[in-house]
Amino acid sequence: MKFYSNRDKKNLYTLRDAAFMGLAPDGGLFMPEQIPSVEMSKIISLAKNSFIDMAVYVMEKFMGDSLDEERIGEALQKAIPFEIPLRKIGYSRHGRPLYTMELFHGPTCAFKDVGAGCMGQILRALQQDKRERLIILTATSGDTGSAVARGFYDIPGIDVVVLFPKGKVSPLQECQMTTLGKNIHAIKVNGTFDDCQRMVKEIFNNRELRKKVNVTSANSINLLRWLPQSLYYFYGYWQWLNAEYPGDVNAGTLPQVTIAVPSGNYGNISAGMLAKKMGLPIKRFIAASNANDIIPQYLKSGIYSPRPSVQTIANAMDVGNPSNYERILDLYGNSYDAICKDTSGYSCSDGQIRAGILELYKEYGYTSCPHSAVGYNAVKDYMERTQERDVIWLSTAHPAKFTEVIEPVTGEKAEIPQRLSDLLSKKGEFAELEPDSKILEKFLTDL
Repeated sequence: MKFYSNRDKKNLYTLRDAAFMGLAPDGGLFMPEQIPSVEMSKIISLAKNSFIDMAVYVMEKFMGDSLDEERIGEALQKAIPFEIPLRKIGYSRHGRPLYTMELFHGPTCAFKDVGAGCMGQILRALQQDKRERLIILTATSGDTGSAVARGFYDIPGIDVVVLFPKGKVSPLQECQMTTLGKNIHAIKVNGTFDDCQRMVKEIFNNRELRKKVNVTSANSINLLRWLPQSLYYFYGYWQWLNAEYPGDVNAGTLPQVTIAVPSGNYGNISAGMLAKKMGLPIKRFIAASNANDIIPQYLKSGIYSPRPSVQTIANAMDVGNPSNYERILDLYGNSYDAICKDTSGYSCSDGQIRAGILELYKEYGYTSCPHSAVGYNAVKDYMERTQERDVIWLSTAHPAKFTEVIEPVTGEKAEIPQRLSDLLSKKGEFAELEPDSKILEKFLTDL
């Protein structure tokens, strides 16, 4: 399979070329030239055996021209050696089951471990010359940086440069990015996430620099970060199907489920939309945001109006101009009506996020991170408005990463996994830069 820029469908690129470039030459995002179909009966059969078996089946449809089944399997096995469980936390006040898919059981306790880990291993498999040096440049509003750093840590021939906004990530998130060393280079930017993202885009659009420096991105704008995020939608659906509709189910009449996705840069939800286009029985998506409600407002008005991001307690979602909006448009043929048919919007304030955290804790004994609580709030609102019961929300980060938000709400400390607590005793190392891509350009050329 070949890939095109969403801004120019005439020129096609190989998987390797698209992955190594990150952004297309015209500044667009790479998309598959066609969306392959999956057989849901095969998805169900393979998922019963293992997540990896199912994942190889899906990814081979995009990568089979570049990597054989064995190499795809090896890469995925190394990238995702952890569970992705669907958890039933109880029933709503109306007796409807409450399910969340926990995506935070990877090494950095965030959903981005899936995409970043897969990208690291697949990119390594695609390197034709193992001595080839590549710089991974990425911007983060919270969890992306730590997941990318971990996913590429100590991989030969690859340096990682992570930009994060000063004072706008949690202390633990900062530790995850600044304490690894070796091939991981952290940069604290005196600005917002939007500044960090702009700097990255300006570097990728700098053709003269890219002739001298081999640089690509590990944000969800990169095809290899984006595609693997579709995998847990398939696996979560199988777990839900097995829990709610046990026994033999006719693959031709599978029940549909609605999924609420806490959203910032919209790579996660657009990967779910890709899974739906491939044949996964998803009835609807809920694009759940914090106060940065650009997409929910777009879904109401049809007008896309990006604006500077505002800081919230769900900081990984503080994005004012989501890059993957272009991917969503492309998936739906630039049709606003088609997008709205499959997608609802929801947004909530910091006060509502805290209320969601408290309700989950008091009513169900479940501790949620602020981002995941946005998903819960969206599900609760949707169930009350529609009376539907088949709804899941994604839990995107471990609550221990946000103790400074959660503890004042619940009165209890979230238990910190050992893999995170070990970091708190380490000293971080980082560079501090102004939000100027010229300064970043010099940093990259001096690496």
